Amino acid sequence: MSRAPAFWTERGGWAAWLRPVAALYGAVAAARLRRVPDFRAPVPTVVVGNLTAGGAGKTPTVRALVRIAKELGARPAVVSRGYGGRLAGPVEVDPALHGAHEVGDEPLLLARDAPVFVAKDRPAGVAAAVAAGTDLALLDDGFQSNRIGTDLAVLVVDRAYGIGNGLTLPAGPLRAPLAVQLDRAGLIVDLDGGDGETDRSAALRRMASDRGLSVVSARLEPRAPEQVAGRRVLAFAGIGRPEKFAASLARAGAEVVHFRAYADHMAMRDAEAASILALAEREGLAIVTTEKDAARLAHAADGPLARLKAASAVFAVDLVFADEAPIRSRLAALAEKSPDQNPRSAS
Repeated sequence: MSRAPAFWTERGGWAAWLRPVAALYGAVAAARLRRVPDFRAPVPTVVVGNLTAGGAGKTPTVRALVRIAKELGARPAVVSRGYGGRLAGPVEVDPALHGAHEVGDEPLLLARDAPVFVAKDRPAGVAAAVAAGTDLALLDDGFQSNRIGTDLAVLVVDRAYGIGNGLTLPAGPLRAPLAVQLDRAGLIVDLDGGDGETDRSAALRRMASDRGLSVVSARLEPRAPEQVAGRRVLAFAGIGRPEKFAASLARAGAEVVHFRAYADHMAMRDAEAASILALAEREGLAIVTTEKDAARLAHAADGPLARLKAASAVFAVDLVFADEAPIRSRLAALAEKSPDQNPRSAS
């Protein structure tokens, strides 16, 4: 599901009607999480996932982990199923050759920081990454599938959204019962987007602490806020929670005159691109979008899509941990487990 339905934040109405189906879904998801993985890589493996469906900052978290791992002297590689891409893989992503329609938009972003292998069969993707010389595999999603044995599970939680109404799909956003997910987790990233928090977010942190899980606070910081400060903009975003992008622009000092929100991973069409360009020109607005949306436009060669690519400023953000020490210590411990035949380069 590309956009979260409104009733996922409440317990009545559709959520109440769907609870019997959610109970069945939750039982199946719980059984999947408890099963013994059928593949284990010969190198340390970290999975980065979400408790809920929808965007919660997973991609910037993976990028931050890649950065820290490289600083520790590791050679990390990311493995993704390449949502939205047509290639079955395993294939190493080359941003100069591949488009989002082939490998997905998120792998194109991640490939700027580390080797990325796209594979619909995740174990095959990990095997390809190991064969290419990685000594630390980072799984972009896949926590709930539990096909691959992992050494650390990092779950990203959007503080403002939390766990929604606390129910499993389809009555709520949880991908599996909360307690079962927390039992498999190793670390929680509590992502503060500056939008406050829900009561359930605070309760989640208490539950995690009661289980002895590390909870690390983080925030998204704009890389160049001055590029939008004081400007009147037309912004567009096709991400998990596009309204958060508009809020980030406003906090950076932009006047968001028009905002167009699309479904996550949506491929822009010529007609919509032409509409954005015409509106921006008519009202004298700067066009701003996300890194992920820009990645989907990267290979547009002509027509309205190419003109939109050229006209759009990219408002990039980086995930910053309030305290990197818990992350650094966990990754350093994993780096020490790397096999001798695949030594790490010096930092």
